[in-house]
Amino acid sequence: MAHPTPMKHSLKAVSLWTPAFLARTVALSFQKLAPWQLWRNPIIFIVEIAALYTTFACFVQPNDASVNFTVQISIWLWITALFATFSEAIAEGRGKAQTENLKATRAQIMAKRWTGKTYETIASSQLIFGDIVLVEANDIIPSDGDVIEGIASVDESAITGESAPVIRESGGDRSAVTGGTKVLSDWIRIKITAAQGQTALDKMIAMVEGSVRQKTPNEIALTILLLAMTLIFLVVVVSIYPLALFSKKDPVDIVILVALLISLIPTTIGGLLSAIGIAGMNRLLKLNVLANSGRAVEAAGDVDVMMFDKTGTVTIGNRCAVEFIPMPGIDMTNLVDAVGLASLADETPEGRSIVQLAKERYSWTPPASMQEYESIIFTAHTRMSGIRHKTSEIRKGATDAVLHYMGEVMGEPLSPPEEFTKEVHKISASGGTPFAIMSAEGSKATLLGLIHLKDVIKPGLKMRFALLKRIGIRTVMITGDNPVTARAIAAEAGIDDVIAQATPEAKLNYIRQVQREGHLIAMCGDGSNDAPALSQADVAIAMNTGTQAAKEAGNMIDLDSDPTKIINVVAVGKQMLITRGSLTTFSIANDVAKYFAIIPALFVSMYPGLEILNIMNLCTPKSAILSAVIFNALILVGLLPLALRGVKFRPASAADILRSNLLIYGIGGIIAPFIGIKIIDMVICFLKVI
Repeated sequence: MAHPTPMKHSLKAVSLWTPAFLARTVALSFQKLAPWQLWRNPIIFIVEIAALYTTFACFVQPNDASVNFTVQISIWLWITALFATFSEAIAEGRGKAQTENLKATRAQIMAKRWTGKTYETIASSQLIFGDIVLVEANDIIPSDGDVIEGIASVDESAITGESAPVIRESGGDRSAVTGGTKVLSDWIRIKITAAQGQTALDKMIAMVEGSVRQKTPNEIALTILLLAMTLIFLVVVVSIYPLALFSKKDPVDIVILVALLISLIPTTIGGLLSAIGIAGMNRLLKLNVLANSGRAVEAAGDVDVMMFDKTGTVTIGNRCAVEFIPMPGIDMTNLVDAVGLASLADETPEGRSIVQLAKERYSWTPPASMQEYESIIFTAHTRMSGIRHKTSEIRKGATDAVLHYMGEVMGEPLSPPEEFTKEVHKISASGGTPFAIMSAEGSKATLLGLIHLKDVIKPGLKMRFALLKRIGIRTVMITGDNPVTARAIAAEAGIDDVIAQATPEAKLNYIRQVQREGHLIAMCGDGSNDAPALSQADVAIAMNTGTQAAKEAGNMIDLDSDPTKIINVVAVGKQMLITRGSLTTFSIANDVAKYFAIIPALFVSMYPGLEILNIMNLCTPKSAILSAVIFNALILVGLLPLALRGVKFRPASAADILRSNLLIYGIGGIIAPFIGIKIIDMVICFLKVI
């Protein structure tokens, strides 16, 4: 049977200015103008109603001059509504363009399903939850599942973008496989764990297309606030008409009042709000993280406590040699030569790290030939490994095992020297593991020194923890280690709190306690024992290679299975909240400025006292209102790149971020309309379009 080649579908940046992309986006923008779609965005829905009214008014105007002004107002109101739908369409369209390769991966893949007696070859689309399938070398895994038998090397680059193959085997926390990836060697039997349409690939496609995006609580609250402001402006504008009649002046044209309303209501943020949310989800997906909903992404932005597992997250996960400590009277050169020889045949991570340290720090060179040497393999019984040459040998291992063996060689119990005991306690107190090394010749044994092994902090992680502390996030490390070791590693990494000798109950109780104190907590996990804590956490990232229980308990899935990515997820959430807050500040400040810019010019003939506020000195009342409507439309396009890219997130306190937003987007939102409306007004007057 021929096996298809897996499609590469890493999410790359999609150009926004290709003719085909723009054509699709513009078409989608017009589709979104349909009232049954637009009513979900109340502010832009009001803009569309205003555009419909002014369009109708074009046909019932009493003179050509009024028609000319009304037509221009109508055109720019339609452009405002179209630009608002365009902002949402371009955010969704970018995601849809990114899914074209993803959808190609869903092309028909054949699967070998177990019938109870034999295997039958069927299309992957016919698989259902609970089916058992066989996947052999060069086969494409037909759907998401758990390995129940066998072990295989799997190429997951189609999902994660990482070229290095990974091992997937039955049992443990590395049994999950993803549909669309390829088995490179051996074979595995998989139990399908995802129904059709619910695989990781399906969720990725739905997420980037924005088809399942729900409004978050903060977004709903902001929409209600903006709608309330719109109603206030509506009452203000409607009241102008009877006030004009009361002043016994000519009544104000209703078209002007409609245009004034649209200029004053917060159309800027109303038109960009959906695009901000969709763009935030797209940024998360670029990290290869699937979120169940926008609520989880938003919660990530509010997180102030983060829980990390020690092994594999804070630390590399394998003990590495960091120091050789000779005993008194032992030359460092002799010690390095001994530890190097004893570790050459040791294929464990510890053994390889010892050889690497000897080579890099002490320029040790292994002998040209090892044929005369006999390797002593590590066993759980001896807890030592080493090398034998004729009548001499070198052994390294646990300190008590090495001391006991030296006593056997010499025929009497050995009392370790005081320096040895002191160094052992020092290494243990720092969170490391001491290995002793000795040499023996006949019945003579010599204690050569100690090897300091430790679980090394991942590079750059200490700096990242410091940044988290700067933005007010408390970090907590979870480990099964003893409290002494746990506190030493936490101190080295700059972590605030530790849960040592952790059990599933201890994790769950800690999360509940933190939440009772009013905090939002994020954690990641991959095992079934993490599921209770994941289900309780506000932001829970499950590893894609983890158990099904963990993935069902989490509200996000990391396709790369990188626990440290929780930091990036929080940064995306904060960036989305900051972007929304910044553009809301700009929009409201915009409306305040437009109020002071337009009202005096529009009503100075009716109320001469307003002349003192007419600081912009706009040409005519009609040019003032048309300039404001045009500026209102153009500012949507001007801010669209910022909404899609997001305001740059920098680690700072909430007070610093608020101060920065008020200075940049608050003051900027006040100044921009004065400059923009004045320039547009000058152009209108120069061209004499009204």
